[in-house]
Amino acid sequence: VVVGCGISGLAAAVSAQEHGAKVRVLERAPREERGGNTRYTESYWRMKSENEVSDDFTERFAENAGGHLDPEVIKDASGPYEGWPRLLKSLGFADPELVATFAELAGPTLRWLTGFGVKFDFLPNYFIIQSTTRMAPVGGGLALVEALAAHAESVPDDIAIHYETTMTSLLQDEDGRIAGIRAVVEDNRPVEFRAKAVVLASGGFEGNPEMLSHYLGTDALWLRPVARGGYYNRGEGIRTALDLGAAPAGDFGSFHAQPVDPRSGQAEPVVLSYSYGLLVNKRARRFIDEAPGMVDATYEAVTREIMHQPEGIAYAIHDGRMEDVPNWRKAVRSDQPPVEAHSIEALAEALELDPHELAETVEAFNAACAGEAGFDAMKLDGLATAGLEPNKSNWARPLDKPPFLAWPIIAANCFTFGGVKVNARAQVLNMDGEVIPGLYAAGEVMGIYYRTYTGSTSVMRGAVFGRQAGIDAAMRHARANQP
Repeated sequence: VVVGCGISGLAAAVSAQEHGAKVRVLERAPREERGGNTRYTESYWRMKSENEVSDDFTERFAENAGGHLDPEVIKDASGPYEGWPRLLKSLGFADPELVATFAELAGPTLRWLTGFGVKFDFLPNYFIIQSTTRMAPVGGGLALVEALAAHAESVPDDIAIHYETTMTSLLQDEDGRIAGIRAVVEDNRPVEFRAKAVVLASGGFEGNPEMLSHYLGTDALWLRPVARGGYYNRGEGIRTALDLGAAPAGDFGSFHAQPVDPRSGQAEPVVLSYSYGLLVNKRARRFIDEAPGMVDATYEAVTREIMHQPEGIAYAIHDGRMEDVPNWRKAVRSDQPPVEAHSIEALAEALELDPHELAETVEAFNAACAGEAGFDAMKLDGLATAGLEPNKSNWARPLDKPPFLAWPIIAANCFTFGGVKVNARAQVLNMDGEVIPGLYAAGEVMGIYYRTYTGSTSVMRGAVFGRQAGIDAAMRHARANQP
């Protein structure tokens, strides 16, 4: 049984079928909305070719492997995984064994997907400049979902997809092995699916306000999923696995944040132009360095800070100098027009901010700018403010040239970081670092991210470890009794 029909679930189902298993896929959404978050993302992969991950791939994961890790506990992580103490195997950190497998299998997994008719290329994205290399499937995540689902539907004797079916708990036999799942269908009717193995691929908990407030705090009220698919991700896969004794992994107190226009109902209506202007909160005050680095590497931390502002909202303020930034409009994906005015005071009134406060904020910023000499929109130019709190580190030019433009911004929740600990085969580990026989996790259910998301790796993670789970489940469990 595979729980979930996004990239991780479909990769698990199809790869298991290819290796001889009979598969049931359970999907909470109706058929026309199947695919979870994958359906709505452009699905960039942090790769420099169809065969290799980007040069900074393992470095970024190493930088964000966890909190202050105890060197005495993790000293054995440099040795063979088989020799790791059980404590280390169950530890909540992005271990090098898992990351190395991720990097090694990304290319083969991409090429496996091309076998279903998916094409990958270096496609345009919404970053004006970027710090790494990215590829994407032509047609985005929807192309992945439809290609793998089409294969599943072509082998109905091997793969059956049950829509509008929600898992409620896991089944175990007397020896502690996974024996299937309990679920509910229409009218809350309970059903059971018996199986030799279960792959949890049901997403995070970005669609569950109770879990969000529990792990992220009361400011989670201001969050919303970045796309429609996230509303279906209610955290049952994570919660049931934890209830069964699975070890937690990933940063439960954090999530992958994107800055979006709250007026838009589109998927990912991002506003990523703010690094060339100012960010102010409801009190018309700056609260963060808008340009500490390349926007693709820093927008997540900036966006999470927006969540903690009054009412969880901020405003990106620009002036006529934005026309000096080549192709700046690609950084704004909202279908709503900017708020426009010919003075800062008029802009404040249109935004329902205090005109005096906003004018004072902009005047203080302008006074702290050194001018325009050295401005270069296409690299970190070091053009910083002086004597301002907080300072702006790059692209700091006065805002005094009409017209003035503004977009409201809130934090959107792409996916949550907290999940369960898995090994390189996507097998779920218990609190003692031992495998829970027959239980697998992939995609958002597996915890691998801490503090800062290693960008353009989430769909990759779902595909790589979903495929790993399907292969291992089929070879180890589904065919265990066959000659």
